[in-house]
Amino acid sequence: MAEGEERVADHEREMAVVHLLREVTVELGLHSARFANRNGMHPTDVRALIALMDASRAGTALTAGRLGALLGLNSAGATALVDRLERLGHVRRTRDRQDRRRVLVELDERAIEVGWESFGPLIGRAVELLRGYDERELAAVRGFLEEMREAATGSE
Repeated sequence: MAEGEERVADHEREMAVVHLLREVTVELGLHSARFANRNGMHPTDVRALIALMDASRAGTALTAGRLGALLGLNSAGATALVDRLERLGHVRRTRDRQDRRRVLVELDERAIEVGWESFGPLIGRAVELLRGYDERELAAVRGFLEEMREAATGSE
């Protein structure tokens, strides 16, 4: 194969992966939108729950203001968001034990249960697929996804 033909073939393979990533992203977005719709939530509410789960996993507490900042919301929008999630039984406001003036937003077990009902099978399938890769392949997948996340967050 000539050098020019090889570059075209490489480009086509790379673009096939880019298009597949786009398809996966769209499907995950649709899955999330169906979840939100079934549970009387706005897509931003789902993003908030994900941010709260990520913070909890990292051992980080979030105030409504910090949650709003992570989601690009102003103070009024963050308050309305937390109010909605609290009414739905997905979060609760609690006083910070170190600084009683601070109010933290915490996930309620109900949010985790509802999330697992919808996302659990998808997560299970992802884990099942990942078990088929060796450590080198997992490192490549992880590296690609981390770099794509960085590219996406830095693109605006």
